[in-house]
Parts: sequence; structure tokens; C-alpha cells
Amino acid sequence: MTDHSLALGFLVVVTFFATTLQTLTGFAFALIMMPIVTMILGVRTAAPLVALTALTLYAVNSIRYHASLNLGEIWRLGATSAAGVPVGIWVVANVRESVVRVLLGLILIGYGLYGLKRPSPLPRCSPRWAYLVGFLSGSLGGAYNTSGPPLVVYGALRQWPKDEYRAGLQSLFLVSGALTVISHALANHLTSTVLGLYAWTPPGLLLGILTGVWVDRYVDKGRFRVIVLVMILILGLSLALNLGRR
Repeated sequence: MTDHSLALGFLVVVTFFATTLQTLTGFAFALIMMPIVTMILGVRTAAPLVALTALTLYAVNSIRYHASLNLGEIWRLGATSAAGVPVGIWVVANVRESVVRVLLGLILIGYGLYGLKRPSPLPRCSPRWAYLVGFLSGSLGGAYNTSGPPLVVYGALRQWPKDEYRAGLQSLFLVSGALTVISHALANHLTSTVLGLYAWTPPGLLLGILTGVWVDRYVDKGRFRVIVLVMILILGLSLALNLGRR
């Protein structure tokens, strides 16, 4: 088996695993997939590839959760997210990959530590924070396909109900993901290599969604959340310390 075949097989497996986590938790797809694919393919291939794959998943999940959308929150966050995406795309094109890897690692470490600390609920924050959160989310999505952390924290501080929380995340990821893919296309990042790799991801997406729905019936959410956060923290450390890179 060639190195190329191994890479394709690994891509399908990573897509399946990340999709399963996204289906169970409502987030974590890009947080898991982006660092691993970056280690194998480099950030300039990984960024548009993960963006395309994530957009496909977000579209499916947005349909699943559409009945619980809070359109007011989505509008505030989505509008400023659009302004942040080009900033993130500029970072990918103009900042050294080593710097991008360290920044992504630090983002993951910070998010993992925050989640594991499990702080007691804070007072409900003002919806005015949505404008800053949206911009940061769009910037992170454009650069690293990791638009989730600001949105996850904001949703918790706004104390969204469970169904509204999942619906809000998926729709916002869809908006940010679509803008990110368009920006990559305009920047000529959607190369034949990226599109060829993307063509291998649908099996992983389909199996991941089905597996996530099935496992969701049996897994304790609190314990599983801790497992996911530990994995995010480990991936962040591996990127920040430049581990697993030849």
C-alpha cells in the first residue's frame, strides 16, 4: 500500500471520528480534524479541505436542528462573523505555517483547559457581546477552521436551552463555513489536490453521523464531554510543541 493510499484511508477515518464527535456534542469537528490533517498535509491544504468537509456536515446538521433556531441571536453573530472571515484567510496566506500551528495549539489548549475547569455558571451576558464573538469566530474559522470556541463559550454564557444551543451552533458554523469556503475559492486555495481529497470524505461523514446518532442513545454526556476536552487539550499540546511533524 502506498503512502498516498494510507493518507486517504487515514483521512476517511479522521473524518468519521470527528463527525461522530460533532454529532454527539454539537461541536468539535474542526477542532479535532484540523490539527490532525494539518500534521499530515500542512495548513495550506488542510484549511480549505477541512472547510469544505465541515461545510457539508454543518449543512446536514442545520437541517436536523432547524426547528429550534433563535434568529435574533443568529443574525447578530452571523453578520460580524462575515467581517472576520477575510481576516482569517489573510492570516493563512501571509503568516508562516509554524506560527499558525502554535496559535492553533494555544487556542485548543485554552479551550480544553476552560472546559475541564467546568466553572460555575456566570450571570447571563449581554447580547451585545455577540458582535465581538461573531468577529472572533469568523476570524478563527477563516484561518484555522476553528470558529467554535467563541460560540460555545458565548452560548453557555447566554444560557441557551439545549436544543437552541445545538441549533445555534450548527447554523452559525454553516454561515461561517460557507463564507470560509467562498474566501478560499476567491484566494485560489481550492486546488485540484484539495478537491480530490475532499471527494474521499463523504463515507466518513455518513458513517460518522449514523454512528453519532446511535451512540448518543447510550453514552453519558458529561463523561463523554470530558473525554472530548482531554483529546482537544492533547491535540493542542502536540501542535504548540510541534510534535508529530516531519
